[in-house]
Amino acid sequence: MIESHDETFAALVAAERKGLDLLDAIEAAGLIAAGRSELEVERDIFTIASRDFGVTEHWHDRVVRAGINTLCVAGEAAPDRVIGEDDIVFLDLGPVFGAWEADVGRSYAVGDDPVKHALCADLPIIFDALKARFEADPDITGAALYAIANEEAERRGWLFGGKIAGHLVGQFPYARSPGDKAARLIFPGNAARMRDPDAHGNPRHWILEIHLVSPDRSFGGFYERLLES
Repeated sequence: MIESHDETFAALVAAERKGLDLLDAIEAAGLIAAGRSELEVERDIFTIASRDFGVTEHWHDRVVRAGINTLCVAGEAAPDRVIGEDDIVFLDLGPVFGAWEADVGRSYAVGDDPVKHALCADLPIIFDALKARFEADPDITGAALYAIANEEAERRGWLFGGKIAGHLVGQFPYARSPGDKAARLIFPGNAARMRDPDAHGNPRHWILEIHLVSPDRSFGGFYERLLES
């Protein structure tokens, strides 16, 4: 059955809400703590997602990064790392709820390091700034929004660490569907209007990713959600 635009967006919002609830459950369970390895956290996330949320598929690997590994972008391999006493950790999750993809990410400062806490606090602020710029310009392109992501990061004293600043999202497995991959990304190579419809004339929906890196490139942080609201 073909979903209407309103039904599609409502399904994506519902999937994201469940993804955010999963993040809340991870926090409540105290999984992110000094002395635990990334792999241990990832395995516990799998258990909670399956047991408490009925998740049987993840549209990408459950990403847990700590310390220097937070410089890595999605898809880059990094050795398993133990979370330190004054560390930073981010989660990038892609649970599938029913037929719909969720893609959510948060960062956590473990300990009292004020700079890491500042980075975690700036992530949603920069997200909101980019969202406002997207909403203000109906003709904005993926390349333009990526450039703005870099500007906003630098404005608050960080580097933008992502090769992309987001991507299309939809009914699972949307990311694996055929077509021009560049047109699905928020990055310098996408000169198309983000609000252009898909090949079937349907509105497209975007995930916005904020990956910040410290000026000395010793750590980073990550945050992502649906761009639209």
